Amino acid sequence: MNCRHCHSPLEHVFLDLGFAPPSNAYLTVADLNKPELYFPLKLFVCEHCWLVQTEDYAEADQLFSHDYAYFSSVSKSWLDHAARYVSMITERLGLNKNSQVIEIASNDGYLLRNFVASGVPCLGIEPTDSTATAAEKQGVPVLREFFGKKLAECLVAEGKQADLIIGNNVFAHVPDINDFTAGLKTVLKPDGTITLEFPHLMRLIEHTQFDTVYHEHFSYLSLWTVNRIFQQAGLRIYDVEELPTHGGSLRIYGCHAEKSISATSAVDAVLTAEARQGLRDLDTYHAFQVKADRVKDDFLGFLIEQKRLGKTVAAYGAAAKGNTLLNYAGIKPDLLPFVCDAAASKQGKFMPGSHIPILSPEALFAERPDYLVILPWNIAAEVKTQNAKLAELGAKFVTAVPKLEIQ
Repeated sequence: MNCRHCHSPLEHVFLDLGFAPPSNAYLTVADLNKPELYFPLKLFVCEHCWLVQTEDYAEADQLFSHDYAYFSSVSKSWLDHAARYVSMITERLGLNKNSQVIEIASNDGYLLRNFVASGVPCLGIEPTDSTATAAEKQGVPVLREFFGKKLAECLVAEGKQADLIIGNNVFAHVPDINDFTAGLKTVLKPDGTITLEFPHLMRLIEHTQFDTVYHEHFSYLSLWTVNRIFQQAGLRIYDVEELPTHGGSLRIYGCHAEKSISATSAVDAVLTAEARQGLRDLDTYHAFQVKADRVKDDFLGFLIEQKRLGKTVAAYGAAAKGNTLLNYAGIKPDLLPFVCDAAASKQGKFMPGSHIPILSPEALFAERPDYLVILPWNIAAEVKTQNAKLAELGAKFVTAVPKLEIQ
């Protein structure tokens, strides 16, 4: 396999999690009696452009199906994050009724509905029918397509170019990152701005966030590598913000290379921090597997110990990161009988690979587990607040990443 960006041969394994089904391929009762599709879940690092990437097996249309079950609006903290962003970017760029906003991977309209409410014209691009339909019900216009240069050219031919292009947690999800970036360049107005948010590779390594590795994430991104990808496409990064979302993300601000706007000091600051933490040093990547195995072993040991002690354990959040952890550790319903999730689209289904049933959060109060494992640790504070009454009944909260913690 060659690097998806610079096409150099890939020779260095960063992380090998064995084989797993797609992390959002939730199962119905009928599916439990059918064969389940597994793909290798292995990451390589390119020593030339330092792009960390999955082994090239799964196709995007196998991962983002019409009944895709991830709905962004389920998380209140994410809705608040989106609303704050819209308020900030509208003022910063002076967006109004004459502007055009395009969001790629607009999901269920969690963000664009804020632009609809303020009267700023917007368009969502979202390939999954389930989420696109939810967005349209909120008045968000949606184009059901995968984004790339070809679609960008069609939009330009129709007179649609963007003052602002938004891509939250999509840049890592595209198999052809060069074509996607060329599409950004094509559909952006001469004075337009691109903002992309994505989990920061530096934080993944620093906090052993191996459970954020799944097939839908084709790439794991540093600012240095994204800057290189942008430059090749005729774009450049002029600002960056470090965000707490998803365990530590970056929000980059991009523009056409020829636009006369100076880069902020934040860009150099993040690049310097990445170099200091060894993101262009192969030893950093070769050391990661041992750290991931330690997290997995500690969590598995905790579950086995509670079973021996006769304690009950349940989980909250049927998240993709939870599926990665459960499948790599080989955890089944004998150690973790059920997972609760607030998303109605997941309730009544089963976790891929582990086949752990997904129930409504009300089940927690019927079962009253001794321990509640919070699988989406990035929203642990929100989950603890929502389940404060469970803690009053004696339950303890558990997170496995970056290390096993029991509260």
